[in-house]
Amino acid sequence: MLIKRSEGKAARQRLAAAYQGLSSGGLDRRSFLRQAGFGAAGLAALGAMGPGRAQASGAATGVADLSKPIQRIRNICTHCSVGCTVVAEVQNGVWVGQEPAWESPINRGTHCAKGASVRELVHGDRRLKFPMKLVGGQWQRISWDVALNEIADRMMKIRAESGPDSMFLLGSAKFSNEGAYLFRKFAAFWGTNSVDHQARICHSTTVAGVANTWGYGAQTNSYNDIRNSKTMIIMGGNPAEAHPVSLQHVLSGKERNRAKLIVIDPRFTRTAAHATDYVRIRPGTDIPVMWGMLHHIFANGWEDKQFIAQRVFGMDEIRAECAKWTPAEVERVSGVPGDQLKKVAQAFATEKPSTLIWCMGATQKTVGTANVRAFSILLLATGNVGLEGTGANIFRGHCNVQGATDFGLDVGTLPAYYGLDEGAWRHWSRVWNVRYEDMVARFDTPAMMTTPGIPTTRYFDAITLPKDQIQQRDRVKGMLVVGHGGNTVTRMPEAVKGLEALDLLVVADPHPTTFAVLGNRRENTYLLPISTQFECDGSRTASNRSVQWGAKVVNPIFESKNDYEMMYRLTGALDRAAERSNQAIRFQAEIFKTMEVKDNAPTAESILREINRGALSTGYTGQSPERLKLHMEHQDKFDLVTLRGRAGTPVENEFYGMPWPCWGKAEWKHPGSHILYNTQLHVKDGGGTFRPRFGVERNGVTLLAEGSWSKGSEIQDGYPEFTTAVLRRLGWYDDLTAEEKGWIEANGGNFSWATDLSMGIIRVAMEHGCVPYGNGKARAVAWNLPDPVPVHREPIYTPRTDLIAQYPTLPDRRGFRMPHLGVTVQNRSHQVARDFPIILSSGRLVEYEGGGEETRSNKWLAELQQDMFVEINPADAAARNIRDGGWVWVTGPENQSKARMKAMVTERVGRGVAWMPFHFAGHFMGEDQRRRYPQGTDPIVLGESVNAITTYGYDPVTFMQETKVTLCQIRAA
Repeated sequence: MLIKRSEGKAARQRLAAAYQGLSSGGLDRRSFLRQAGFGAAGLAALGAMGPGRAQASGAATGVADLSKPIQRIRNICTHCSVGCTVVAEVQNGVWVGQEPAWESPINRGTHCAKGASVRELVHGDRRLKFPMKLVGGQWQRISWDVALNEIADRMMKIRAESGPDSMFLLGSAKFSNEGAYLFRKFAAFWGTNSVDHQARICHSTTVAGVANTWGYGAQTNSYNDIRNSKTMIIMGGNPAEAHPVSLQHVLSGKERNRAKLIVIDPRFTRTAAHATDYVRIRPGTDIPVMWGMLHHIFANGWEDKQFIAQRVFGMDEIRAECAKWTPAEVERVSGVPGDQLKKVAQAFATEKPSTLIWCMGATQKTVGTANVRAFSILLLATGNVGLEGTGANIFRGHCNVQGATDFGLDVGTLPAYYGLDEGAWRHWSRVWNVRYEDMVARFDTPAMMTTPGIPTTRYFDAITLPKDQIQQRDRVKGMLVVGHGGNTVTRMPEAVKGLEALDLLVVADPHPTTFAVLGNRRENTYLLPISTQFECDGSRTASNRSVQWGAKVVNPIFESKNDYEMMYRLTGALDRAAERSNQAIRFQAEIFKTMEVKDNAPTAESILREINRGALSTGYTGQSPERLKLHMEHQDKFDLVTLRGRAGTPVENEFYGMPWPCWGKAEWKHPGSHILYNTQLHVKDGGGTFRPRFGVERNGVTLLAEGSWSKGSEIQDGYPEFTTAVLRRLGWYDDLTAEEKGWIEANGGNFSWATDLSMGIIRVAMEHGCVPYGNGKARAVAWNLPDPVPVHREPIYTPRTDLIAQYPTLPDRRGFRMPHLGVTVQNRSHQVARDFPIILSSGRLVEYEGGGEETRSNKWLAELQQDMFVEINPADAAARNIRDGGWVWVTGPENQSKARMKAMVTERVGRGVAWMPFHFAGHFMGEDQRRRYPQGTDPIVLGESVNAITTYGYDPVTFMQETKVTLCQIRAA
């Protein structure tokens, strides 16, 4: 464990004490139900309930009767993005047992601590059990109908008075693909682009960085493919704790290939303990390290010259920048010795195939997008993209953060990365079977329809800033939060002010979350009990783009509803509220007319079919519900390393989960694309090229590939994306069927591969061996970004004030409708660095996930990690008279922030660096907030949030927050 333990007896006593502090403790069924609000009469009434409700409520104590049949149902773990299969054993509607799926090629019969305890999520002892609202500062139980009608009236009042953009819609990486898509569709029909989710604060900079380099914003290979690597760099990631099951693939590759495993991180993590080489860097110096490696690679001729010439644009400008980063300068800025970095560079460039793995240590910075671009450029320079054992293996954090990103829970795009321009809206209007002009009318103005919304990292600024500083009709007045923690953004003292100023706050979640207790709200706050993904059907997408179907294990417990039913019923309530307030707009019929609705909810299958019809740009078209279910049924038929289905099986030649792009219609049987940009395979077999998204030439230099093409291509050179015009120029237009031509010509005649709903353009391109999106060069220079060539910029708050003048952050500017400060805040470092000399970083623990409300409410996990803590180097601790396990105050340079927690004195962190986990909440700046939770829903373990201390600082491309490097002071309490 990360906290040193005393003997087991003492640990048990501490857990018992924690339980005594809960607002409602005890876990036997009768006590549990009594505490849930069922007295003696209530228990009698429970017996009269229908069997579904009674069985669901009794799931907490379900014990298998081995004399009777047990149903085995497959679903996917709801924690990290690895995609482990959970086999639930169900009897009489109760989840009575659990096993990891031995057949799954991803987890192979293993679980981490979190995965092993997921059955607890549907036992319900700390779950929200019924809708509630705050009345005079006290939580009161209400019915679903009352809750939705009151919420809808308030939403429509905000819409009428302040416009649709004054509602901020915060979605979830815990949604299924279908739930995420539906929430984004709801935002579109509400008339706002202010819809976001957890990706903003974890990998938004990854998506921007890699998409602006080679086409798609996603992991290029897979966890399994890492078994082919001979050199692995993990930089800014700790998968041993954040993605434990993934590490079996990493360590198998290390053993099988005698591979080098190099960990580059400011902190000696549990992952670093497995490394062949560990490189400690100063937090915030990723780009100097990358350019320092490339300095050695270029100087010694280790780059892949042919790959660069054929498939990369702008590498000469990178060479010029890297020439500045001599070993001496890299060591001065990052602390990494030149000889050590040369050894790492040589291995990565010459002992191939090599892969670069990164997580939030790279992304959560003011230079997050630039970091990702530098990582991608290192891969391009060494030719480590598009082959087995290579690639950008990006480990994402939540179970469906990939899918939720893919389906548009993002302020800057509609589903499937179509963006927000008129062409994107016209495409989705066709998919939704609505008039484009009717969609325009739902927005405050036509301009707001194509304007990116408010990101979650700045929602509270959009509430509290002066009205004239926000580029919309009015400030944010209301929030609908579905499946998102409230302790996950920086500057929490300012978030409190924002939450207190809202006219409406709705939290829809299995747990109340920190949103329910953080501000001192007394009215107009609602809690809606939402089921977990084990209580509904739907698909989710793992980090490697594989899509897996999860079957409902049990019915939603107590009065909880699944996401689909909640959104269906909310739109109906909004229709009634609109009628009461004489507003013409309506929602439910238009949103759901393309879907099958049963029992007040659209079916997951029908939502996925709509996705299949419209998400052409990412190739989410071939993964039909039937194909996904077949893969889950035949998990044992896929190869462990290649993920190919074995010959002679129902899944022959298909890649497990059909990782996107899976081109065309389901009946075409495209196998999916295990490795992106792999020219060694035919496009029909999962092959690909770099995507030319930014034109065909730049300054007279071609942006199309030269002398490189995918296997079987009839065009043996670079080519642009396919359109009806391109088909005509090539003489291939008549290869379209009469039906395909009919659709194209009936709808205007001019379409691209990504907007042709007949999918004929995609089919014809593939028949000629061509990738529908074209064959271009990856961009080492991204001229549309603030720094076309990534450059080092010191963190907003840095102790190295001597470097600010040479490596300043960007000037103050505007973005995402709001002011974005840069140098103005960074210049404060000159004053605050003396009083706050310790760099503060944050990260994950193996026991908890995300904001921690769910996992800290799980008694099995709560027993393992009971205290919030800060890691501090022994030298820093000695200088402050801090002892291991003692209480300390951590203070920050903004908002008079402070947090009380235990100290862990350890050399995991270097001198002048501290580290905290980010999973804790329920204590805020010294105050215990347990009393603010509705009775019986407070998490077992509470603690201070690191984000009470974290500070201002945002990536200019995505508004990613800077949580991995700020300043603090630590003193004994």
